[in-house]
Amino acid sequence: MAKAVDEEMKDAEPASTSTAGTDAAAPEPESRLSPIDQLAANLAVLEKAVSLKETRMISGRLLRQTASIRHQLTPQILSDFVTKALPEDATMGPLLLKQLKQAAASAMDTQDAPKEATGQTAASTSSLPEAEAYATLIVTQYLVDNKLCSEAKEVTTAAVQRLSEFNRRTLDTLAARIYFYYSWSYECCDSLSEIRSRLLALHRTSVLRHDEYGQETLVNLLLRNYLHYNLYDQAEKFRAKAQRPEQSRSHTQYCRYLFYLGRIKAIQLEYTDARDYLQQAARKAPNSALGFRVTVSKWLILVRLLLGEIPEHQDFTQPGLQQPLKAYYELTQAVRGGDLTLFRRAAETSHKVFAEDKVSNLIVRLRHNVIRAGLRRISLAYSRISLADVASKLGLPNVEDTESIVAKAIRDGGIDATIDHEHSYMSSKEVTDIYSTEEPQSAFHARVAFCLDIHNEAVRAMRFDPAAHKPKDKLPTERTMTDAEVAKAIEEAESEEP
Repeated sequence: MAKAVDEEMKDAEPASTSTAGTDAAAPEPESRLSPIDQLAANLAVLEKAVSLKETRMISGRLLRQTASIRHQLTPQILSDFVTKALPEDATMGPLLLKQLKQAAASAMDTQDAPKEATGQTAASTSSLPEAEAYATLIVTQYLVDNKLCSEAKEVTTAAVQRLSEFNRRTLDTLAARIYFYYSWSYECCDSLSEIRSRLLALHRTSVLRHDEYGQETLVNLLLRNYLHYNLYDQAEKFRAKAQRPEQSRSHTQYCRYLFYLGRIKAIQLEYTDARDYLQQAARKAPNSALGFRVTVSKWLILVRLLLGEIPEHQDFTQPGLQQPLKAYYELTQAVRGGDLTLFRRAAETSHKVFAEDKVSNLIVRLRHNVIRAGLRRISLAYSRISLADVASKLGLPNVEDTESIVAKAIRDGGIDATIDHEHSYMSSKEVTDIYSTEEPQSAFHARVAFCLDIHNEAVRAMRFDPAAHKPKDKLPTERTMTDAEVAKAIEEAESEEP
């Protein structure tokens, strides 16, 4: 489950950055170029962005064009690009060429010979550290896509060390992507705990340097690091004290943050907040990030069940979600019917799925909700029923436990009934008109609050001109007269007087 979240989100990430200004809206004829020519064009875009100090061009146009050719790249194409784009004394150059050579040899053993790099445009050599970081990024993406985790681990480790030597805002976006693959490669090698202290140091450095891209990415990487080892308390303490940019720079990073925050709140029994965060993550997630949407849906379903809500049938039948959510659908059916036997069977049948998704502790908590749902159905069906029959219908071991469970449900307001201890039966009260209670008001309030939250988020997400508060330049016909013009006008007026 954990790997599916980031694996799907990273493919959708370049498309989520919509702040590239006019470059994002302009047609891009480069998309029809060969991969090697496109890389050369990307390098030219990078050099232009660095010269203009325009970071939005890097986070928007550059990464979007890179994503369009990502799956067309081969070791031969990447080797040619690294050789032509980086100077001979580049720190990362020899390591990148070494890993690409090994990747090419591995590809030769499993498939046909790689195609030669064809193109008319040769990438110009650039000594910019941004060019070195970009070459490292695309090579790392190729290694990750081909499951070469140990090679990606070696490259990203050296790249992180190399990036620590610079403090350039034009490097922030590329560095944040490299940090992501740095953590990803260590997770694939099952050694994620080894880099926790390093990630903390990187986050501290990004805060001091006002690197907002790095802050946002590293906060998510550290939360993922803690949650990977079920360190929820440490994750919450870090989240509460960690500094994040007021306005998110990356849509997908914000979705990840909401998801991790929802998981933390769910484990800490704050189900209402967890539901709100998970719903936002599900609503904001890109449609192409299927793995992320599946994972969020699993947690959201369990949190809603723990709140006493029953998810709609359409939540399980959306395209791409039906098969992954099959175990959760069976669990929901058991909770809906209040059948404890069916609930046990569903939990035991899919216990491996729940363990892999790291939701086993939430499944254990659902037992009380199943019993309460069953009691509610029984109280509506019978005006009077013995506790022995209640125990039989719910699958409880004895009458004494059943009586205590029924008493607790009555005290919590789950059912409207009374217990006759002497004769050992439960008597349900007459069902009142629901519209005479406060339940419709609370439901309407929840819907209005949800709509207001969406409106407030939309307003906060709007981009305003930084100079909007400054007075606009007056038109030439409306400008004020200078002192010399005023004096000249007075002289002309005096000369015209008789």
